[in-house]
Amino acid sequence: MANKSLFSSIKNKFMRTNTINEAGGRAYQFTSRHALAQMAATGCFNGVYYASAENQLEQLHELIDQVDDSVFLAKLAVYARERAYMKDMPAALLVALSKRDTQLLHRVFDRVVDNGRVLRTMFQMIRSGKFGRTSLSSSLQRAFQRWLNDASVNKLLSASIGNDPSLRDVLRLARPTPKDNERRALFGWLTDKEPAKWAPATEADLPSLVRRLIEYRQATTADAQAHIVSELPVRWDLLADAALGPLVWRAIARQMGPQALRMNLNTLMRHGVLSQGAADHEMVEYVANRLRDAEEIQRSRQFPYQFLAAYLNAANELPHQIRSALHQAAEIACGNVPRLPGPVVIGLDTSGSMSCPATGHRGQGSTSKMRCVDAAALFAAAILRRNPDSVVIPFDTRAYDVRIDPSDSILSLAERLAKYGGGGTDCSLPLRHANTKYRDRRFAGVVLVSDNESWIDRNRPQGFGRRDATGVLSEWREFVANQKRLGGSPPKLVCIDIQPYGSTQAPEQDDILNIGGFSDAVFHVVASYLSNDAARFVAEVESIEL
Repeated sequence: MANKSLFSSIKNKFMRTNTINEAGGRAYQFTSRHALAQMAATGCFNGVYYASAENQLEQLHELIDQVDDSVFLAKLAVYARERAYMKDMPAALLVALSKRDTQLLHRVFDRVVDNGRVLRTMFQMIRSGKFGRTSLSSSLQRAFQRWLNDASVNKLLSASIGNDPSLRDVLRLARPTPKDNERRALFGWLTDKEPAKWAPATEADLPSLVRRLIEYRQATTADAQAHIVSELPVRWDLLADAALGPLVWRAIARQMGPQALRMNLNTLMRHGVLSQGAADHEMVEYVANRLRDAEEIQRSRQFPYQFLAAYLNAANELPHQIRSALHQAAEIACGNVPRLPGPVVIGLDTSGSMSCPATGHRGQGSTSKMRCVDAAALFAAAILRRNPDSVVIPFDTRAYDVRIDPSDSILSLAERLAKYGGGGTDCSLPLRHANTKYRDRRFAGVVLVSDNESWIDRNRPQGFGRRDATGVLSEWREFVANQKRLGGSPPKLVCIDIQPYGSTQAPEQDDILNIGGFSDAVFHVVASYLSNDAARFVAEVESIEL
């Protein structure tokens, strides 16, 4: 016979792996665009299980160099901020764009830099020199100046929260020319200049909101502060340092929106707002009602992920009523999760690498309690809740049979599912399980939620250097053939990757979608894809209107 390697079929060549993943397993390399989109939707510049923060930055630079398309870069920065809800990656992409196309930079700047934190993050990245410059270019300086002059007073006050860099650092380097005396006085106050140096502006030119904030900080009694807070629509962070006791904190809590309340439950408890005493019963009831406000959850498109994060971070001392409200809110938020066109097999990776914090290691005290496995389990639980005939298969080096009631609390489901496994990773197991145990059931497809770092492959051929198909792709072919036997529409495979790595266990093709991220936008992409919408991950990015 002729050389089988040279004259192998086109199908076999397509199925062959072409890279080794970070865990040492066989895999398929993403295209540069897809890999960059994957990193933009998942990367947080913190150490993850298989990559350090430095590795991520180096890989980002390499991918940006490989993607010679400034329009795509601009769209990806917008996608990462507006749909993936990332903070650091959009800023990094915008800094890179500033060196390529200044016109595009100005077109998307305000959409990416939509708050002061992103502005300060971008400034920090520039000042670090990691992107080839240590100061603002003339184009960047104009963008910063425009943002600082056009931002509302409240937006600038919010931007002043935080240090290293501070808003004062940004103002001193950007050097915006104030458009009027009110803005001149505001810039002087924000940079701690003496009023005499604000000329021709004076303290009387300060915005009324700032004067009221100064009055609050100078008040000497809790009653006076509480009265001012009720008329001061600013972020709670601006009031916290000067608050004179529980009475003021109760007033601050009433000024918080539902999302701020959800994120600061422990803070409110520490300051006596949510204690178990009878005096605080009214506040506990108030906060619980705001958290589970169905109209607000629907209006703001809050998803279960946000309530799981609050639940995981909630102190044990929080009143039961507050914990119950988080459960109820997550149930309501499930209404924001799209219904799929039919039941699916949900493969949930519970291997050891999934114990990594979802946003990476940030150092003691600042690392999120939300692990990759928690985020993945919530995806699985949310899909199951909206599609109760689906099947969840947790896996590591074995597939676990689980008996769960889809009507159970969404947060309880996620908590139970996240407790399975902890060993190595074989991403083919849920497909293999479906091909045996559920061989006679029809499914719309398979959703695999993992970090894609499969390295144990029971189908691994003998012989050094072989690059045949991964176990996932082999099992997927069998799954497709079996579903064809049962009739119905051809199934589809969705691989949701929640870490910033550059390979997959199943290559992109008509019936396979790879998407990255742990934001709620992923739900919609999955639903549209399984419903025969042609939308794909990179296509989702390219669909952004500039």
